[in-house]
Formats: sequence, C-alpha cells, structure tokens
Amino acid sequence: MEDNLWPVTSYVTDVVPFGATVFREGHDLIGVDLLLTNPKGRDTRHRMHVDTAHPGQDRYAVRAQLNTQGLWTYRIEAWADDFGTWLHNAEIKVPAGIDVEVMLALGEQLLQRAVDEPGRARTAVRLLKDARARLVKTSSSVEERFAAATDPRVIDELHRNPLRSLTTVSDSRSIVVERERSGYGGWYEFFPRSEGAVQHEDGSWTSGTFRTAVTRLPAIRDMGFDVVYIPPVHPIGTTNRKGPNNTLTAGPNDPGSPYGIGSADGGHDSIHPELGTEADFTYFVRQVKQHGMELAIDIALQASPDHPWVTTHPEFFTTLPDGSIAYAENPPKKYQDIYPLNFDNDPEGSYREMLRVMRRWLDLGVKIFRVDNPHTKPLVFWERLIHQIMTDDPDVIFLSEAFTRPAMMRTLAKIGFQQSYTYFTWRNTKQELEDYLWEVSHETSDYLHPNFFANTHDILTPYLQFGGRPAYKIRAAIAATGSPTWGIYSGYELIENVARPGAEENIDNEKYQYRPRDWDKLESLGATITPYITRLNEIRRAHPALRQLRNTEIHWSDDDSILVFTKHLEGIFTPEGVDDTIIVVANLDPHSARETTVYLDPTKFGMTADSVFGVEDLITGNTWNWSTANFVRLDAFVEPVHILRVLRDPQTDEGAN
Repeated sequence: MEDNLWPVTSYVTDVVPFGATVFREGHDLIGVDLLLTNPKGRDTRHRMHVDTAHPGQDRYAVRAQLNTQGLWTYRIEAWADDFGTWLHNAEIKVPAGIDVEVMLALGEQLLQRAVDEPGRARTAVRLLKDARARLVKTSSSVEERFAAATDPRVIDELHRNPLRSLTTVSDSRSIVVERERSGYGGWYEFFPRSEGAVQHEDGSWTSGTFRTAVTRLPAIRDMGFDVVYIPPVHPIGTTNRKGPNNTLTAGPNDPGSPYGIGSADGGHDSIHPELGTEADFTYFVRQVKQHGMELAIDIALQASPDHPWVTTHPEFFTTLPDGSIAYAENPPKKYQDIYPLNFDNDPEGSYREMLRVMRRWLDLGVKIFRVDNPHTKPLVFWERLIHQIMTDDPDVIFLSEAFTRPAMMRTLAKIGFQQSYTYFTWRNTKQELEDYLWEVSHETSDYLHPNFFANTHDILTPYLQFGGRPAYKIRAAIAATGSPTWGIYSGYELIENVARPGAEENIDNEKYQYRPRDWDKLESLGATITPYITRLNEIRRAHPALRQLRNTEIHWSDDDSILVFTKHLEGIFTPEGVDDTIIVVANLDPHSARETTVYLDPTKFGMTADSVFGVEDLITGNTWNWSTANFVRLDAFVEPVHILRVLRDPQTDEGAN
C-alpha cells in the first residue's frame, strides 16, 4: 500500500500477488525470492519470476495463498545467481570453443561449492559430486565433461536450491490476514419487524419479533446466503418520527425509521421492546448460527431527539445559536428525526461510550457490523475503535456503508473497515462495469474488499425500476460472480421494482412501515427468482475462482451491451488441485436479445492463445466448444447471462456448437 502507512489486508484462502522491481549492475543473472513469515513465525520461500505483464521493466512477481489468520510479514530477497550466470555464459562459449577450460574450471568450482553448502539433501549431494567427478575427468571429451555439468537434473537442483551471493534483503512489510468471511460471502438483508407483523381491523399493528423472524431463516439458508443482515434493533424515537414514504408526519400506527434511534426505552445499548427481549435477541443469534449463517447488525451512530444521550451527554451534539440541536442533513435530504453526533466536542468521552456500545453487542454474540454512514465521523475515531475491537476479538468484521467520494471510501478501508459498499449499484453500462470491475480487482484490492449489493433498502436504481425480471437476474449474476462478497435486500427475489415518485427507493419503503410478505404464496405462484439466486450461490460455493478478488480479467465483445470477464484460479490453489476458470458473458440490455462475437484471450486463464476447449453453462447445463472467437446469442427474457465453466478438453460433436 502506498506510503506503507497501513498494512495490506487479505483474508484466508486469498491468493495474493507479490511484485518487486529488482536490478543490478552488469549482465550477471539475478534471482529473487519472496520470504513470507506466517503468524506463528514459520518462514517460507517463494521464487519470483520475471513479470511478463511488465516486460523489460525489471519487475518480478509471484503469487501465494495465505491460509492462516493473523499478521503476516514479507520481505524480498535478491541475490546473484552464480550458477545461472555460469550456465548462460558456458552454453555460449563452450560450443563455440571459447575459453573452454576456463569455463569448465569455473563450473567445477561452483559444483564443489554446491556440494559443500550445508543443508543440501543427501541425494542432491551425491548427484552433484558425480557431476563434478565427470566434469574434471580429462580423459573424457569436452562434450562429455560439459554434459555432466549441464545435466538437466543438476540444472534442476541448482534452480530449486541455487548458489546465492551478494544477497540483499528488503525491509519487512505487513499483511493482515482476516478470516474468510471478511472477503467472501453472500449477504441477505431483511427487517425482523416485518416478518410476522399483523395489521388489525382498527389499523393498528402487532410488530414482528425476533421469534417470528426466525421462521424466515430456513429460506435464506436454502438460497445459500452466509450472512443475515438486519437494520438497527434499538428503540425508535417519536419526536419528528417519519411516516410512510418518508413523510414528515407519522400516524399513531407508524413504527418510524429504525435509524431514528433512542427513546424512553433506551438507546444504542437497548433492544426495541416490540422486537423482544435480550433473551429473544440471543435466541435469534443462536438460530442464525444453527442454520449455518452469521448475523450482521446495523450500527448507526446517530440519535433521535428522544435518545437518552440528549440528556446525559449533550456534549455529543451540535448546539445551534438559538439553543436547539442541529438535525441531520444531506441537502436536499433532511432527516428531522435524527441528531448527528459531534465527535469533536468530546473526542475521548464519545470514543469511550461508542466502545462500550460495541462491546455490548459483542457480548451478545454479534461478530459482524454494517456501519451506517461512517464517512460522517472522524477517521481517527474509526481507526482507534476498530483497532481496539480487533485486538479484543480478531474475528469481528466491519462493513462500511459509505456511498461517498473515492478518497474517503478508500481511506475508510485502509484504516480498518474490512468490507465496503461500492459504486457497483450505479455502474450499469458495459464501459462502466468493465472499468469498475478492473478498479476493485486490481487498483484497490490490496485494502478494499467490495461488497456488491444489488439493491438496498435505500436504493432502487432506474435500471431495476424499468428493466423488469431480466434486469434483476443480470444484476444478481454480475454481483455474485464479479465480487467474492455480494448481497441483496429482501424483496429483490420478488422483483419489487416500483419506486417512490422522485426517488431511487422502493415505494412504501420498509424503512418507514411494516412490509409483511406472504412468501409461501408468492413462491407457489412462481413470482420469484429465488431458484436463480439459489443457483448463483451454489455456483459460488462450488468454484474457488469466485472466492477471489484479484483474478478478474476483462475480455472483448463486438456488442456494447455484452460484458465479458473471466475469473481464473490455478490448480495449486484449489482444493482439488485442478484449474478453475469461470467465463461470464452478460447481456446488459434487459429489453432485448443480443447476438455478437465474444473474443477471449485464453492465456489469461492458463491456456495457449490458439486453444480449443469445452465450456459448460452452469445455469442451463449446455456445453459447447469455444476458442478465441465465439458466437453468442443471449435473450434477456430467456437467460441473459452465460456463467461458463471451462472444461479444458473439447467436447464431443454432440456437445459442440
């Protein structure tokens, strides 16, 4: 990372590319190694190779998979490759009859040095002794003597365990490797108060609770999600409470926004009594875990006018000249039901209180926090808070919900947020998506782990509003394959695409009212894309290439609406030891069928440029033979996206296109 101010971040099973610029004077050959030290102090050495992506620039590269959580360190070691230099020169001079005896004598000295070097395996020592003996046998021909020193077995041994001199080692740098969920997983958001909510004849409501919300968990699990995310669970204020569709006046039966936190029932350390008790909450946490998932809760550091802090900690707020407290604004938006916190009035006091609140939820079993609008709080506060929490429990994960300027979004990631919401939501054209996929996978991947939410309770883009069912499938497919971490908000699978007039959010927004859904009825009517989402998560789990961030490569098509990218993972990094390659071809136009030629560079996924190989569509099961140029037809109303598994070997005639 630039300036080495913060460590690079990674996650368990992540394949990390290491690179260095290394050169020396003269023409002698050099070798370069990556020296990795894992959290337990075990060292490993990885040979670096000339980086073919940067020819002629003295760049060396190697990739390594980091499979242990904790703090890793790494150094670059460069050295003179004495045998490699001799071999290069000897292969030119000896056949040409130039300085033959001198070159053979130099070779003999190097072989003797290799024999004497401590730590070399016995079998290798015997091999090298025999080669030296045959090299110095003057009764043999020059060709026989030279062949002894250049035996492929000798070359292989001195390549794997080279003769090093003039060794130079770089300064040590750090990589924080966090648990896999910090960089990989599927998120599903829903509002517990809507699950099981009942409206009565008089218009009043009985809220859903943590107990009734448990009934939704099996369906979320069966769709293949890893994280259940719920909005704030705290008491909600009544002063300036928002009504349906963000209206300024709430009726007596309106529950208010869960982001208007705090009432006489408590603040950020309390649970809304309509959702249940502390025991009900911990029961919900346990049930999420028993279904094989984790719970993420929303932390929104702001307060309603009724929050206890207004009385107990008035220094946490900004007081205007007329004596009133400033409410939150993001012009033209106004949040009259929310007071923003002012961390500058009492930095130490506000830090201690927020740390206490976080530890309260950690004690209740929460390990993942989606943090609302962190960019409106001081960076030094977050850096200190996250560092302390991670010191207490390194399994905690913070997701930054900061739709803000790039510099701020990136710096939040650098100072400790393991995941980040992204601009993916608004990247819809081919050019936008190509640029953004490349940015998150190559430019910011050392520190920013993107979470590609296809929608949120606050965001319903025009693409989804007007693209219908195809748009929802397209966006889900790209999110699920383009990023190791992705998510949807409840109702996405139902194609809930009607927006509130003049806003990019759903009409009858669940943030301001109860939205119970009859899931069983809707599923029976086939009104969902649940099977499609389930299949996407099945594909993600089956293919380790999709667990990686840095391995995205963009390819070409003739159509401005056909996006093409690949995700490739070499077999040395996969559980089965077999290369895993996924090709994604997406029709971004949700209103039509598109035909085009897709051009692939097979060298980007471990094959030769002229390869012919089989592919299997993991959505439909169809197979074809592909090469560098391939005809594609994608009908948005049938299947708008190919998610192809590369089979390596060409298919039979029956399976070819």
